[in-house]
Amino acid sequence: MSRDFKGKRVTVLGLGVLSGGVASARYFAARGADVTVTDLLPAEALRKSIDALAPWPVRYVLGEHREEDITGADLVVVGPAVRDDSPYLRLARDRGVPLTTEMNLVFETCRRPVIGITGSNGKTTTTRLLGALHQAVDPETLVGGNIGRAVLNELEDSASPVILELSSFQLHRLAWIRRSPGLAVVTNLSPNHLDWHGTFDAYEQAKRHIVHYQSPEDVVVLNADDERLRKWAAFCPGRVAWFSMEGPVETGCYVRDGQVVFRDGAGERDGSGARGASKAGGASAERGPAAEHAICPVDALRLPGPHNLSNLLAAVTAAYLGGIPPSVIRSTVEAFRGVEHRLEEVAVIDGVGYYNDSACTTPASTVTALRAFDRPVVLIAGGYDKGTAFDDMAEEIVRRARAVVLIGATADAIETAIGKAGGAGTADADPAVAKPDVAKPDVAKPPVIARAETLDDAVRKSAGLARLGDVVVLSPACASYDMFTNFEERGQRFKEAVAALK
Repeated sequence: MSRDFKGKRVTVLGLGVLSGGVASARYFAARGADVTVTDLLPAEALRKSIDALAPWPVRYVLGEHREEDITGADLVVVGPAVRDDSPYLRLARDRGVPLTTEMNLVFETCRRPVIGITGSNGKTTTTRLLGALHQAVDPETLVGGNIGRAVLNELEDSASPVILELSSFQLHRLAWIRRSPGLAVVTNLSPNHLDWHGTFDAYEQAKRHIVHYQSPEDVVVLNADDERLRKWAAFCPGRVAWFSMEGPVETGCYVRDGQVVFRDGAGERDGSGARGASKAGGASAERGPAAEHAICPVDALRLPGPHNLSNLLAAVTAAYLGGIPPSVIRSTVEAFRGVEHRLEEVAVIDGVGYYNDSACTTPASTVTALRAFDRPVVLIAGGYDKGTAFDDMAEEIVRRARAVVLIGATADAIETAIGKAGGAGTADADPAVAKPDVAKPDVAKPPVIARAETLDDAVRKSAGLARLGDVVVLSPACASYDMFTNFEERGQRFKEAVAALK
């Protein structure tokens, strides 16, 4: 793509309320392009983004999209919320108008090493932790992407890395430029964004773009405990490293005697690529004893839940491969306090803990949140419907929740799923479903189910249902768009409602 945009007509299709649309409009306006921003939302819903673009000459078409803004453009920058079946994308293709995205521009213009992190759950915590590990030795490291910070306008030439959280939407369209990060990390895979991708397989295909265009010299770090990800080794072009909570891996991190241990290549990779003799067979392919290095104690990370141990293993594997010394890893992990809106401890009031997990937008991540505590949970759940099923989540709710307060568009569907799970769910958790190292709280069966019209009301009702020693957890399992602009606004409202309880 030419870098001479002076006088070119650029349309940003989807400004949005995060940072990507703003960064794209600024990028082209600063290079002399004639920029039009169009979004289906009205100006009042986009005020923060519009204010951020105040210094730049930008034309706005809001509350609608117009065909002339597509057909008259020299380039269209597509926002992540715009679906592939959008008539405006079809119109652009029919008229031969080039398409790009903010993230594609990052990959095309960035001369720094790029580290990309994706996954259905845990990618933000992993990105933040890996960013902190690199910044501890190189303060010029950039951390951004899907976490809400666009780096497009900060990519000055430097040897310092850029660490990017990558969503399935962003990865899906990396296929347009056939690019993948040089070091990729995939935390896990579970159904998500099926309203956009259509099927789990299509969602997984989008995620695969994080490795699809790697070279043989590139590296991917995969979760050996994830059945789908174990199969990825067969088609990854570059080198594969692993992390696991369940046992040793060939190359990568696992847990031994309370320590995070990095194991350096004991055997040839077999069909699954995940482990040596411990899981994948492969004893006959061994080249010799592996070198093992203790990196840091497991309890150096002070975040709740086994899922955060998995995030730790992912980040430490990537950091160690990137040359971060164990002493720096340990001190950085000890100082890490997690990420806002991700099982964030908000307060303890009258012996009840309140946790904000507003960034949880999938049933699988709500299951993870429920398993993070060995105390009974009063769960606040519900929101915008992304087309995912709630059956597995409902079974975990029956096992672990004292009560559930439901809000939003999916309240009926979640209550129905809990009702169906009520009988089987009263038994002890199946070890194949609930990890044996996750304590099962002593809760009454079935859980109390309440409804609330607002999140403030849900917090008040949850406080009334909780007992001494319980935790109240906002872990919605759904997107926020039916009631809030984004999950950040939802999480902030929860924290304000908790503060009001005092």
